[in-house]
Amino acid sequence: MLLSPLLRSASKHHGAITLLCRGAHSKYNDEHDHCHLLIVGGGTGGCTIAAKAIHHFENNDIYILEPQGTHYYQPLWTLVGGGVYSLADSRRPMSTVIPEGVTWYQEAAEAFNPKENFVKTSKGKKIYYDYMVIATGIETRFDLIPGLVQALEDPTSGVCSNYSSQYVTKTFETIRKFDSGNAVFTFPSTPVKCAGAPQKICYLSESYFSKHGKRDKANVKYFAATPVIFSCKKYADELHKICARRNIEVNLRHNLKEILPNSKEAVFDVLDKPGEVVKVPFSMLHVTPPMTPPAVLKTGPLLTDDSGFVNVDKETLQHKHYKNIFALGDSSNLPTSKTAAAVAAQSKILWNNLYACLDGKPVESSYNGYTSCPLVTSYDSLIMAEFDYKLQPMETFPFNQAKERKSMYLLKKNVLPFMYWNGMLKGIWNGPGAFRKLFHPFADLMKNDTAK
Repeated sequence: MLLSPLLRSASKHHGAITLLCRGAHSKYNDEHDHCHLLIVGGGTGGCTIAAKAIHHFENNDIYILEPQGTHYYQPLWTLVGGGVYSLADSRRPMSTVIPEGVTWYQEAAEAFNPKENFVKTSKGKKIYYDYMVIATGIETRFDLIPGLVQALEDPTSGVCSNYSSQYVTKTFETIRKFDSGNAVFTFPSTPVKCAGAPQKICYLSESYFSKHGKRDKANVKYFAATPVIFSCKKYADELHKICARRNIEVNLRHNLKEILPNSKEAVFDVLDKPGEVVKVPFSMLHVTPPMTPPAVLKTGPLLTDDSGFVNVDKETLQHKHYKNIFALGDSSNLPTSKTAAAVAAQSKILWNNLYACLDGKPVESSYNGYTSCPLVTSYDSLIMAEFDYKLQPMETFPFNQAKERKSMYLLKKNVLPFMYWNGMLKGIWNGPGAFRKLFHPFADLMKNDTAK
């Protein structure tokens, strides 16, 4: 049964979080359970939506299904890998970021049944819902590249990756130990979270080599399976100039297929020449692993599209088949870059439309595909890329953001982490749209005139 409009006047009192994990009791031992709003995933998207929704529901009417006990601000891992921050700086206990008044099941989703409105948990419990938000993220698959896991676990291999809390600290150790040879950085053929991150660590590493007298002995090489260095042309043009100026070799349409740890070689498929491979020796190799949708999403009939991501309307974020389901972030099939900045913008649209459904009104809020990628290019410079579904720049500040700036680096380093923990996860940060209107008061009018 759908929620009653009476929930609009629900109590705003916040009780303590109900931790339904090992050792807890309450409703945990019941065969079934029911909530008005079920959020699957306690990452950026899940916690942000919970924070927005908690003021409009009775206490414990919102459940979060999340197996992990630690929440990470993953955009900080570029700077962790670059030695600017520690891994501890990027994490908080999950219990401190889930809003008070939300019931937390510390379990994973094992199967979805959207036709009967329930999710089966990893411990066999069925949780029924009136509405559901899916925010399960994307899975990093180090295992899909032969030799990669072995190399990552070998402290002497020279292989590292910023894409895991397990391996990110190895990156800076590898950068520091590098003396000479090829420093290789990769981007896979699959969708990835934070598509700029594979380049960021490349630029930081090159900067470190330069500052510590190693640059003349380093051959810095960037290999990407994509046909372009960056999806938005304005920023791609500037990135090519940076690579040319700093003698960073760019190889597009090359996909890492295997690592040979004993000979320290990376094997790439040349995608424009089927059957052709190249072997590249390395002293340092930073790998961005292939990524896939969580396999559990496939357990729900018609829940995903052919790509395996949750099949939602790209403007409303409402599911195309099940109108009481919404999704955002990395688990959705929204055709934009998978970033925390995108989730901030999506969260406002999703909540507006979910609230409209609760109120018996049509969904009307529309997402334009806004995303942002702070492209760190050195230890004191950054290109702040912002763009929409059409890959057109949507810049916030009243200057050309394609240019490298120290101010933007300081924004990434100092301001954005604070905004994440104290704004976004509290449900009060929806991205920089308000600032964009302040700095560009006539931008929308100019766009309309151009369209005419």
